Amino acid sequence: MVGGKLQTAYISHPDCRKHEMGGYHPESPQRLVAIENQLQASGLLSRLQRYAAPLASIEQLARVHPPAYIESIQSAAPATGLAYLDPDTAMNPFTLNAALRAAGAVVLATDLVITQAVNNAFCAVRPPGHHAESARAMGFCVFNNVAVGVAHAIAAQHLQRVAIVDFDVHHGNGSEEIFQNDPRVMLYSTFQHPFYPNCGAHSGNAHIINSPLAPGADGTVFRKAVTDNWLPALQDFQPEMIFVSAGFDAHRDDEMAHLQFDDEDYIWVTQQIKELADKYASGRIVSVLEGGYELNSLARCVGAHIEALNCIENT
Repeated sequence: MVGGKLQTAYISHPDCRKHEMGGYHPESPQRLVAIENQLQASGLLSRLQRYAAPLASIEQLARVHPPAYIESIQSAAPATGLAYLDPDTAMNPFTLNAALRAAGAVVLATDLVITQAVNNAFCAVRPPGHHAESARAMGFCVFNNVAVGVAHAIAAQHLQRVAIVDFDVHHGNGSEEIFQNDPRVMLYSTFQHPFYPNCGAHSGNAHIINSPLAPGADGTVFRKAVTDNWLPALQDFQPEMIFVSAGFDAHRDDEMAHLQFDDEDYIWVTQQIKELADKYASGRIVSVLEGGYELNSLARCVGAHIEALNCIENT
């Protein structure tokens, strides 16, 4: 707390840097290094409340992942080398703890925000999570970190309406699969389409609002989709808490995909999220790192995102 004002929590753990899938792999430990270096250089890190991510418990994971799946991940953890869960997703000897801490970070963030120990939270964790389905690892993801946090907010903190906002360049298929039949959870997602994982254009579900964006779409198109589709839906839903699957791979400098967002677009969407959270959710926001693979734009945009989260209006 600075000057009597609550801060933004920054939750991470050194274990999240030990997970590696080979020197060629874009989802690398350098992502977290770049983010922390940016936060240090800007002076922002000293204005955040830092927490070490705990290990998620089996009970917390089992709210969204069947026990058999959790056991399969535990069994797959190699003593040496890499064990592949899908062609893009591998475990090294440190991955299991990294994945447990990534999910545990979101549980901790949920409790900190709901108990008003902090205003909001950003979880700088990896592996990411939004592609992980209830019983399937894929797309660099092992456990669905945001889903674990959302389920904790509902089961342990007794919330009735929780929203997930996902602006990663890839559709959060795992989050959609997990909450497909749970109207307590609204999922709003923008993503490039057609593109990996090649689904999500039509949810067929009133509480899952997908806004696919054509390759080459820029921030103007993104902002219109948010303004026309997301804001009215969330205003009607009036969430008690907002979780953010914060992927920064839609940036024009990120060659993983073909959208053309810039730094200002991430600041703008964070401000929209804050306004909604302040109006309906007592300011409760937990943001969790998903994608973003061009290190310079990733570090800048995460810094700008956290700066916008940490901004407290003078009254």
